Amino acid sequence: MNYLIASVVTLVAPILWVCTLLGLPGNWGLLLLGAAVAYFNTVETHQDVDFPAMITLLVLAIAGEIIEFLAGAAGVNQLGGSRRGTVLAVVGSLVGAIVGMFVGIPVPFIGSLIAAVFFGGLGAFGGAIAGERWAGKDWDLSIRIGWGALWGKLLGTLLKTICGTVMMVLLIYSVWF
Repeated sequence: MNYLIASVVTLVAPILWVCTLLGLPGNWGLLLLGAAVAYFNTVETHQDVDFPAMITLLVLAIAGEIIEFLAGAAGVNQLGGSRRGTVLAVVGSLVGAIVGMFVGIPVPFIGSLIAAVFFGGLGAFGGAIAGERWAGKDWDLSIRIGWGALWGKLLGTLLKTICGTVMMVLLIYSVWF
């Protein structure tokens, strides 16, 4: 039973990490996975996601969300973007990431991840432009704000994924050792 729980966590954690990369709440899934292992843990299994590990997972999940939001919003707001531009950049990035995941690049597994990040950035770019044009701004400013959204989205995704990587490694280490 020890190896079964550790193996399941080792298989599920990378899937949740990929969800983080795609803009989905994968870090929260990692936190819930750790909580499930901690809650259902018995003395006989010796898998132990202890209290300090759970607090670390929680802090990293919150930090990842804050960092991603601030980076994405800063990309739009720093250049004078509107609330509409920010909201549509977030929506565009999510839609773009999902489209990219299915369109993919013809390289197994990694191609879909690269395309999801790329299309997520393009979605943020397009969403910010649409939001700024809707708010009545001219094309030049809208495009500059769109570029800010794209780079903010990519930076936010990178930093949140780094938090998710640390969470995944901590969780897998906790169940195996």
